[in-house]
Amino acid sequence: MATNQLFATKKLNDLLAEAKGDDRLKRVLGPVSLTALGIGAIIGAGIFVSTGSAAKEVAGPALMLSYVVAGLTCIFAALCYAEFASMAPVAGSAYTYAYCTMGELFAWIIGWDLVLEYAVGSATVANGWSGYFQAVIAKVGIVLPKELQSAPIKFNHSAPWNDFAAWFEPTGSFVNLPAVIIVAIITAVLVKGISESAGFNAFMVGIKVFAVLFVILVGYFFINPANYEPFAPFGYGGFSLLGVKDLSVGWDDKAGKPLGMLAGAAIIFFAYIGFDSVSTHAEEAKNPSRDVPIGIIASLIVCTILYIGVVAVLTGMVSYKDIDKNAGVSSAFKEAAKVEGISPLMKSILLSSEVIIACAGVAGITSVLLVMMLSGPRVFLAMARDGLVPKAFFADVHPTFKTPWLSTIGIGIFVMILAGLLPIDALLELANIGTLFAFAVVCAAVMVMRQTNPTAARPFRCPLVPIVPILGIALCILLMLSLPVGNWLRLVVWLLIGLVIYFGYGKQHSTLGKSLRNETAGTP
Repeated sequence: MATNQLFATKKLNDLLAEAKGDDRLKRVLGPVSLTALGIGAIIGAGIFVSTGSAAKEVAGPALMLSYVVAGLTCIFAALCYAEFASMAPVAGSAYTYAYCTMGELFAWIIGWDLVLEYAVGSATVANGWSGYFQAVIAKVGIVLPKELQSAPIKFNHSAPWNDFAAWFEPTGSFVNLPAVIIVAIITAVLVKGISESAGFNAFMVGIKVFAVLFVILVGYFFINPANYEPFAPFGYGGFSLLGVKDLSVGWDDKAGKPLGMLAGAAIIFFAYIGFDSVSTHAEEAKNPSRDVPIGIIASLIVCTILYIGVVAVLTGMVSYKDIDKNAGVSSAFKEAAKVEGISPLMKSILLSSEVIIACAGVAGITSVLLVMMLSGPRVFLAMARDGLVPKAFFADVHPTFKTPWLSTIGIGIFVMILAGLLPIDALLELANIGTLFAFAVVCAAVMVMRQTNPTAARPFRCPLVPIVPILGIALCILLMLSLPVGNWLRLVVWLLIGLVIYFGYGKQHSTLGKSLRNETAGTP
């Protein structure tokens, strides 16, 4: 009986044989570089901005627990990623893992999800970089023409999810020029080589980690424990089954979304998107079976501690009701500088926080953008090697730079269009649900691989299988169900577009599909 192509899996031995073939990527990354890539992808300027908004409007001081829940979810997924990355040290990340365990159709869906995560994430970050850059140059009197400041339309967050006509509003601008320019620069750096990209990222990571530690250590002296009361003003819940109000204690009637600690975890989950990008660089790791698991887990632990520290300081310095949702940390430091009795030195340090945070914002956003755009082409590279997208374009590795240069340029142009012309904040929430879905699949894939390939070499083994993968799946589903219902609708539309492409092109050109058809026809 012929194997159904949709559910046919790629053999692990074939994958490992391919990893030894010619035209592979350059292995130059060690554990420190991979950890820095993970931190570079995870921590961005949002740590100083989105934390304030989420604390004020969704979770209050309990946002600290929101980061714990989101971080725990990622830890379970990270352990599963680490096992796969040590077994199959090739580009592709969750796409490759799904292909080996669940079949071609699931692999395509996950690959399409990862494209969404990295492309939309890159465009969102580029928009954030543009905002920071314009704020910095405005301090020296430089203001761009209104037509070049932002995308032509913006997303109306207060619009009901079922009123499509109210979702978008004109801005009066033509294009977000700074966002387009920074994407073009990053694309050029990525085409040049992985060593240059990793070195640039490590420098940016150093700047932003210094700034985060500055905020935590200085802010600690101005914490007022009374500001932690009430600790969970919106409750500890926020679970909402596809937007059903009655299942959530806290609820925003105007926006039609749940409030509470769990709702906060679902919303700030985007802050963690990026640790999985480390696994996309397994083919460029010097010792992937050891270094990739270290990079994944170390970056996640470091970032979780830093996130919780910043939220603890922010909600301790200012009551959650008084947090400036647009500039939570810098505003809190300005208010602290007004306290009577502090030394001139401490006052000067507090007032300098705005400059330090601005520098960290630019560095943070730049490194996130670099890692996001570094990862997307490697997923396409894996898909192209399997014939699911055009091989001549997406699998072309530059003979000198040893990078997937055409794919990098193509994705760079796509991100420029997204960042320059579209309201990315609407797509940002879509990236959350798509990534949670991918994480759940990777957790399930580990259990499948333990059954189908029990004797395969596993330099790193996920502990407590099946408990850890099951907990990872459960938490991912819990956070997915805590997102507004509009996210689910946008995810369905995105997946339908992907399925049209798969059945229109990928299925016919699939290397595995051709092999199965030849077997059926009796062709050797």
